[in-house]
Amino acid sequence: MNRSGVLMVLILGTACTMCSCAVGNLIGGMAQNYEYTKLVEVHPVYADLENKSVAVIVDVDLVTLYEHPDVAVAIGANVSRRLSTNVPGITVLPPALVSQWQFRTPQWSAMSYGEIVRKLNVDRIVHIDVHQFRLHPPGNQWLWDGLIGADVGIIERDGYDPDSYVDRFDITVAYPDMTGVTRENATARGIRTGLLTLFTRKTSWLFFTHLEPKYPDHYKGPIEEGRYDGT
Repeated sequence: MNRSGVLMVLILGTACTMCSCAVGNLIGGMAQNYEYTKLVEVHPVYADLENKSVAVIVDVDLVTLYEHPDVAVAIGANVSRRLSTNVPGITVLPPALVSQWQFRTPQWSAMSYGEIVRKLNVDRIVHIDVHQFRLHPPGNQWLWDGLIGADVGIIERDGYDPDSYVDRFDITVAYPDMTGVTRENATARGIRTGLLTLFTRKTSWLFFTHLEPKYPDHYKGPIEEGRYDGT
């Protein structure tokens, strides 16, 4: 084979190798993107709300109550709805009745847990104690940096100690999931809606089998409300 022939073989061989690498990278990238769309089944952390009567009661700090007076009602209604829809056999006390009882009983937060569960006449209470709620970072009203932090405790009327939580969970969510979002890019209503949606989902997921993204930090599937658990 002359020199030109050898050179042509080398060029073709290099081109084929580069093509194979490109195809391999493409396939690998497609496979990884497919992995990022996968959902996995997750069982409840606390499963004893099934076939029980349940009240969702929400408490917020005074600063949050002053700045966002309807947040407690919104959280109570949203979590109650998702539990009612997804937990088998559950009977959820209407959130409007819970809110009315709280309003008529201003000293309720000073009661023992056992007394609260007896007054509401339910088997279980999901007690959501919101200790942080914000839409902006501290001291900057021009940026959006939503955050909700809460303790979620379970009170069992028939438990060993009704005056103590039988289980307790720390729930913290942030929205949006990027920095530098300003008033020009989003509205207060949009930030609040996204924040409450994430908090409601993460809180309610404690109590029923549901689907979650396999890789939550890289999830590339649908993100609409209810997509993961059928509600």
